[in-house]
Amino acid sequence: MVDLPQLPDDPSKLAREPLREQIRQVLVEGLLSGRWQPGERIVERRVATELRVSQAPVREALRELETLRLIETVPNKGARVRAFGVQDMAEIYPVRAGLELVAAQLAAPRLAEDPSPLEREVEALQRATAQGDVSEQIRHSVEFHREVVRAAHNSVLLHTWESLGVEVWTALSVRWLNMELHAKAADHAQITRAFIEGDPSVGQMLSDHVLNYVEAALKSHESAR
Repeated sequence: MVDLPQLPDDPSKLAREPLREQIRQVLVEGLLSGRWQPGERIVERRVATELRVSQAPVREALRELETLRLIETVPNKGARVRAFGVQDMAEIYPVRAGLELVAAQLAAPRLAEDPSPLEREVEALQRATAQGDVSEQIRHSVEFHREVVRAAHNSVLLHTWESLGVEVWTALSVRWLNMELHAKAADHAQITRAFIEGDPSVGQMLSDHVLNYVEAALKSHESAR
């Protein structure tokens, strides 16, 4: 069994980051590490005891993961990990692609003027790719897309995009479905150039780029059968 990490002792850390969010991150890491497999129960009281917290923030964190469809609540049995498959991606990614198409169209003038947020993530992604660091590839790939959505300056759009749990689902797709990261640094660099050059098709480029995750997952799933 993989031990859950302890919460930070630094009180300022707790002030900066809500306890619920810390617990949520711990639970997600447990899913990624294989502590909890699809179909397995997550015992709220046990998690609270190991983290030395009350059950209330653990319950809140579990509810958040339920909204992401990572966990399901079974009557009289509590929370358990959902069985996750390609079909989940086939439903989530077209929604994400549509949101990012709109985001790119809204963000295009700002990113043409100042592409530095995208360039920064491309450089970090290139380093992670060269080093074979999958966790950093995931982080900077997702952050690249987040920067596009942020640049749209639309709080509803950003909130909806964040509610999809993009980083979590990307990580789970790589870990559980053995999906190779389709979005390499070169793909992001090409999209960045399109923003800089004011290419009117940049929104469709970004949308197609997101949908390619589903195609990659399907190919990986079929080859593994």
